[in-house]
Amino acid sequence: MQRKLIAEFLGTFWLVFGGCGAAIFAAAFPTLGIGFLGVALAFGLTVLTMAFAVGGISGGHFNPAVTVGVAVAGKFPASNVIPYIVVQVIGAIVAAAVLYLIASGKADFQLGGFAANGYGEHSPGGYGMVSALVAEIVLTMFFLIVILGSTSGRVPAGFAPIAIGLALTLIHLISIPITNTSVNPARSTGQALFVGGWALQQLWLFWLAPLVGGALGGIVWKLLDEDG
Repeated sequence: MQRKLIAEFLGTFWLVFGGCGAAIFAAAFPTLGIGFLGVALAFGLTVLTMAFAVGGISGGHFNPAVTVGVAVAGKFPASNVIPYIVVQVIGAIVAAAVLYLIASGKADFQLGGFAANGYGEHSPGGYGMVSALVAEIVLTMFFLIVILGSTSGRVPAGFAPIAIGLALTLIHLISIPITNTSVNPARSTGQALFVGGWALQQLWLFWLAPLVGGALGGIVWKLLDEDG
C-alpha cells in the first residue's frame, strides 16, 4: 500500500506542477505564450507520462474523482479510497507550494489567479455557477468512462495512458474558458489554498461536481461493462 500511495502522491504532484505550471508561467508569456491549447496539452501530457511511469503501481488515479469513480464501478477497493484521496490532496498542495516558491522569485510577482478554478466573475469566460456545475459533472463523467473503458480487458493493453491523456487534453480545450478546468478536486484545492478568498469560497463546486461526475461515470460503466 505504501508504494501505491507514494505513486499517487508523485502522479498528482506532477499533474498540478506540470499543468498549473504551464498555465502560470507559459500561457501568456509575452513572446512565446502557449495559450489555452498549450495548457490543455500540458495537463494531458502530465497524466499520460505519469500513467506510464507509475500507473502500474497505483492504477494512476491522481485525482479523487477518479478514485471515487473506479470504486463505484467496482474496480477499486472502497477501503483504499480515503488514503488515496488524502495523498492526492497532499501531492497537489505540495506542488502548488513549489509553484508559489518559484513564481514569487520574480521581481514583479503578483499572485493573480494562480491557475485557480472559478465561476462567475472568476471564470475566464464569465460563465455562471450552473454552467460550471454542469460542465464539471459532464466532463468528469466522460473522463471516467474513457479511463474505465481504455483500461478494460477488451482493449489492447498498454495504450490506456494515451487515451486518458488525450481525453484530459480535450476536456481542457472545452472547459478552460468555463472554469479554468478542474475535474479534479485535489488540483483545485492546492491552488485555492494559495489564492484564498474567492477561490476557497468557490472550492465547494470543484469538489462536488467532479465527485458527482466521477460517481456517475462509474455507474454508467457498470451498465456498459459485460464483465462488471
